[in-house]
Amino acid sequence: MITSIPKVDMPKNEPIYSYAAGSKEKIELKAKLRELSRKKIDIPCVIGGRNIRTGKTGLCVMPHDHKHVLGVYHKAGRKEVESAIKAALAAKAKWSALPWEARAAVFLRAADLLAGEYRSTLNAATMLGQSKTVFQAEIDSACELIDFFRFNAYFMRMILAQQPESSAGMWNMSEARPLDGFVFAVTPFNFTSIAGNLPTAPAIMGNTVVWKPASSAVYAAHFVMQILKAAGLPDGVINMIPGQGSVVGDMVLTHPDLAGVHFTGSTATFQRMWEVIGTNIRSYNQYPRIVGETGGKDFIFAHPSADVRPLVIAMVRGAFEFQGQKCSAASRAYVPKSLWPRVKKMLLHEISTIKMGDPADFRNFMTAVIDKAAFDSIKSYITFAKRSRDAKVIAGGGCNDRKGYFVEPTVILAKRPDFKTMREEIFGPVLSIYVYDDRRLEQTLGLVGTTSPYALTGAIFAEDRGAIVMMTEALRDAAGNFYINDKPTGAVVGQQPFGGSRASGTNDKAGSLLNMIRWTSPRTIKETYCPPKDYRYPFMKEE
Repeated sequence: MITSIPKVDMPKNEPIYSYAAGSKEKIELKAKLRELSRKKIDIPCVIGGRNIRTGKTGLCVMPHDHKHVLGVYHKAGRKEVESAIKAALAAKAKWSALPWEARAAVFLRAADLLAGEYRSTLNAATMLGQSKTVFQAEIDSACELIDFFRFNAYFMRMILAQQPESSAGMWNMSEARPLDGFVFAVTPFNFTSIAGNLPTAPAIMGNTVVWKPASSAVYAAHFVMQILKAAGLPDGVINMIPGQGSVVGDMVLTHPDLAGVHFTGSTATFQRMWEVIGTNIRSYNQYPRIVGETGGKDFIFAHPSADVRPLVIAMVRGAFEFQGQKCSAASRAYVPKSLWPRVKKMLLHEISTIKMGDPADFRNFMTAVIDKAAFDSIKSYITFAKRSRDAKVIAGGGCNDRKGYFVEPTVILAKRPDFKTMREEIFGPVLSIYVYDDRRLEQTLGLVGTTSPYALTGAIFAEDRGAIVMMTEALRDAAGNFYINDKPTGAVVGQQPFGGSRASGTNDKAGSLLNMIRWTSPRTIKETYCPPKDYRYPFMKEE
């Protein structure tokens, strides 16, 4: 046993590799892309450390080449869900009893493994299975997940070190216990880092987890489990059970030992989960913690003093990187009439230079959207705009799913600020722009927080410092992550903790102590050195 208090230094964010021509990392990644694309792997459920194959399967395909099958995954049924819950509960006592530094070591080792020998594997899996460009994969499945592992271990140490004051004759302590029961992690397709963080953040704090990855991202999740196993994560601490939400979710959410939910996904799904928990609240052994990050209708608002070129580049990157499939993606913009002619000319030119195709071709800026359902949904919004008198498609608008699910970078000019595509989350490469009268700046600012129910990310562009102060205050409640003269995407662990409120989630800030503390159940301990031996107080000696 270690008889010391190990030091955990404040981590530095993982450096982003450039993948420049001829670089070592590019050569390794290209080789890994070829290797994985030539294989068809079998992906089991992982329950109590055992690989479980149910025979009821789904396919992992390349969104940019949907006839190319990367793997076959086994779907969990009721039997597997029950087994995963039992495995998590069985592993709880031993895992939570480990010294905190032993738990931290598992994930710090996972970070180093991912930064080294597994980097090209997880990046390649994310590029092939989720159609991310090399840069989008690198900042996600490598750098951000590495940062989550390292910073979460650091935040755990900070939480444990926060102790109360003690008066003379006593010693007060605080213990950060894990929650009672198990945690249910439900992860999305769009970020491998989120898929890795949602089950591991509660686990670092001593909880055990049942993890349901998105069906369209099981391929990368499989490799995350391999990294955790190589790092020494004990069996049963995290149990991966891909499957239908109606099968997995209903059983887990009504289980009496449900301790918490760690979720990223759609607002509608999160609300349904919360509703199920509320309906069953009397059946739980504790009140489940509910932590969720959901949708966004993220904005860029330009002041008349804005520098046009940075504004346009923020629009292009913010709206079209990873095909707009980020909950933080810029999907609506407000541009003053005085700047619009220059913004429009430059924006249309930049969009005309965008290349789209296979992510294995590093010259492409965009690739395909995740699946057929997403493709159809995005296409329906574009079609609606094309047919409406209140909007005009001024760039892109093309959709083709013959080989892959490709949607062109699309710009919709909305004649009304409450047009459908200005209000609703599209989750695709579609940017809607409303051109406002410069004289109605304040009134237009007021529309940002009322047009949409979301409050996730937003950005303002201005050179006038007084305008920056005024706009920052006016939009105080419109976004949980707010950017000045930058795009509304790209939050970095430890620098911009991520999350929003209103219909965008519980704002528990992934990548910060605020999230980690949600997975603890504190116990206050008081020891009195010389306890009283008489119940009488001094005031009782006379009338």
